[in-house]
Formats: sequence, structure tokens, C-alpha cells
Amino acid sequence: MGFIPGTAQAADPVKPAAQAAGAPAVDPAEGVAAGFGTFTSAAPSGAQLSLFLSARMSSAHGFELTTSLNRGTPPLDTTIDWGDGTTGTVVASGSSETRTKHIYKELGEYTIKATVVDPVLGTHATNEVQVKTLGSEFTPYGPTRLLDTRSGTGAVKGKVQGYSSTRLKVAGNGGIPTGVTAVALNVTATNTTSGGHVSVFASGDTRPTASNINFEAGQTVPNLVIAKVGEDGYVELYNGGWEPVDLIADVTGYFGRQEAGGYAPQAPARVVDTRDGTGTQRGPVAGQGTFTVKVAQPGATAVALNVTVTNPQEAGHLTVHPAGQAAPTTSNVNFTAGQTVANSVIVPVGKDGEITVRNGAWAPSDVIVDLVGTYSTASGGAAYVPVTPGRTIDTRSWPNGPWPTRGYIRQAFSLEQEAWVLNTTVTNTRGTGFLSVAPDPNSSIDYAHGTAVTPERPVSSTLNWTAGKTVANLVQTRTGPYGIVDLWNQGWDAADLVVDIFGYYDNE
Repeated sequence: MGFIPGTAQAADPVKPAAQAAGAPAVDPAEGVAAGFGTFTSAAPSGAQLSLFLSARMSSAHGFELTTSLNRGTPPLDTTIDWGDGTTGTVVASGSSETRTKHIYKELGEYTIKATVVDPVLGTHATNEVQVKTLGSEFTPYGPTRLLDTRSGTGAVKGKVQGYSSTRLKVAGNGGIPTGVTAVALNVTATNTTSGGHVSVFASGDTRPTASNINFEAGQTVPNLVIAKVGEDGYVELYNGGWEPVDLIADVTGYFGRQEAGGYAPQAPARVVDTRDGTGTQRGPVAGQGTFTVKVAQPGATAVALNVTVTNPQEAGHLTVHPAGQAAPTTSNVNFTAGQTVANSVIVPVGKDGEITVRNGAWAPSDVIVDLVGTYSTASGGAAYVPVTPGRTIDTRSWPNGPWPTRGYIRQAFSLEQEAWVLNTTVTNTRGTGFLSVAPDPNSSIDYAHGTAVTPERPVSSTLNWTAGKTVANLVQTRTGPYGIVDLWNQGWDAADLVVDIFGYYDNE
């Protein structure tokens, strides 16, 4: 007899085989897609002594400043005022370039000013460059509905036509300020009449091949999206199906270059499981019922969760919101009778670090909540860097076949980042199973030399599937000590896995 995995946990009494396939390493420093930009000063005049400045983003808080000096010998000191109350000096002579790195303690916009003086000739030159940090921090907002094509909220009333987009204003909408760089949205596709997908991306950017939601006829499917916001303050939601579909978008927060909430990732930790009484009363949550649970310590502004509903007795939805506040009209997880569904959630916390979960169905359902990270005003939190969405894993095109059964794919990332924002999609499913994402304790050298230890099988799920279904969910995951993440197929049947990168968190 084979063990059939439960659809909401990953416990396995049998030691897993060391099945692991490696994916290419991902380095955010490669290419413009990572978001790195360069700011330059005004061109210098034809004077005998002149400076030109070029500042390239090197991290969420940092820059590499290139100072180009046009002057003969002797060596001269160039004083750099970084615009944050600190200064530095570089020495150069002749027509030369010097490179200096600087990390700002706080995110924002700064003016870098450089001055060089020739004491012999009594001449001097100055130049300056305006810069903006690459990283952004999180400010909770809502939950608030920004878009509902069924009612005309945020867009023209009526379904989004096939292979077309609707534009949603984010920056400057309600209490969301202008200049935000990214937004956390719970996007739902509903009233579907055929299969398709939804892609959310920054206005003005080329539509990516990556998708955020996959749906079938008759389904209502939500997914959390952390989307880059265009320079005009808009995002676009693209219907990648043949037939029209209604789209809903609820905002729970936004990212900007001001100091707000930095992110602290963690390995998934189960804080609620109504099946065994973890974190709350044992037993299904009654129809129209709620429970409240403490998920964060003082200083936290919001939390990142993975919320799963299982054993529902009828169709309905879950709403997660700050404790002490009335339940909003938004939803986070939509389900049908007997279905197990997971969705990522970013939600503000109440004043005591508590959240409330409401069962919007009329019949009971079991609920599972895993904590994956915390946004906090405390020092040391990482800043978010949105990138142009890109695909890093697609087992459908792998020569070695699909995702290993009861095994994992390892993905190597750059070591400098604290956590990564991925959209995971499982497709071509042949049975029931679930996906787990966890840090890997090994290094790439360990795998190359055959000395890697088999990672412990995770006990939390990221998404759940049944035969013939395509399911997607956002994942915010930290890496192991050597920058590797494992993506586990917690089922006994083959399936394909697609992973798209949407951003990362960096604390420098």
C-alpha cells in the first residue's frame, strides 16, 4: 500500500529518496531586468578642471559612484558629499576615473555632490547627481477593493475582453501616495467561461510571459500579486484567455522609497491548524464564524502568510484582516465544497499583533495558517526590489522529464539577498499532491561533489492540486545558508512545475 499524502500537510513517515534536480543559478545583478539603474550628472564644461559623475545602483540601499576627473598632475583630492550627512575623499590625477561605494542607512532620494580643488592653480570644479535608492519598504493599507469589473470599481464596468488588459490606478488612488514602486494586491478572476490566465505588470513595461493566475471555465481563482507599479502610477491586468472575464483586485499595502516596514523572512511556521487545535479551538470554523490569533510581536505592521482551507462543506471564501477591525468586503481564499485551496496573504496586524480569519461560507471549514515573514519598523528589515518578471524553472521543457515524484528541485540564487518573491505554478497534474518550498542546507559545491545531505522534508504546503488541474500561488521564501531553495513535489504522481521571479528582498 502506498501512502497518499494529505492535501494540507507534508508529513511523511518514510524517509524521502534523495531526488533532486538543479536549476540554473539566479543572480539579480545580471541584466537590466533586476532593476539596477544609473544616474548621471550634467556634462562638464570645457574648463581645464572638470568632473563628471555616474552613480549606479548596486543594492537596495547602495550605489557605486564613478568620478571622472579631467585634469593633469599632480594628484588632487575630490570631496564627495553623499547627501545624507556623510562625506568622503578620493584621490586621482590626470584624466582618470575612481569608483566609490556607499550604502545609505535610509531609503529615499539624495543629491551627491563632488568638489575638486587645485591649490596650485587656484581653480576648482563641482558637479552633482540626483539619485533614488533601488529598494522600497512596505506600508500596510486596507484591505481595500481597488478594482471590480462587475460593478465598475476602478475601471469601466464589464468583463475584460480576451487577450486584452484593464488599467488600474494605484499611486494616488485613495490614500496611496504618488511615487510608490510596487503594490500588494489580491487579484481574483471570476465569472470565467473558458480556460486562461491573468498577468499583472507595470504600466509602460512589456507584458511578461509570466502569469499570476490560471483559471478554468466556471472557476473563481484568487492569487496574491506583488506587482511593480509603472511610472504613471498604474498597473495592467491582462486576460490571457479567449473569453471575457471579471477581475477583482484588493490592496493590502504598497512599497515606497520612504522608511516604513522592512521584511524579515522565516521558514514557514504553522500558527493555526483547526484540525488539531493549533493556535485556536479545535474543529472546523463555523459558517460565518471567525477566530483571532496572535502572529507578530510589537513593532510589526503586517505579516506574510500562507492560508489554506480544507474540508469545506460548501462553497465560500475566507477573509483575513487586522484584529479589532470590522471584516472588509474583500476575500483572500475562494473555495468550493470538498476543495483544498491555499493562497498567500499579506495582511496588516492589529495593535496587539493579531489577525482575524472569517469563514464567509454558511457551512464549516478547516483552516490552516503558516507564517512566512513579518514586516516591521524595527531595524534590520530588508527592502523590496521589484524586477521585470522572468521565468527561472519550467519542467515542461526539461530534457530529463517532469518534476521528481516525492522529490525536489533545487534553485540556486544569489547569496546577497534575504528572500525572493516567486510565483509557482503546477500543471499537467496526474494525481493529488501539494507543493512545499523550503531553504536547502547544502551548497552547490556539496551537490557537485556528491556530499550533499538529504534535506528534511517540509511540513507546510504552498499550494495544493488534484488531477488535471493547473494551480498557482505566490511564494515569499528565504534561501538556505548557501543561497539555495528547494521546491518539493509532495505527491506520488508526476507533475510539471513553473517558477517565475517577481522580486527580492535586500538588507544592504
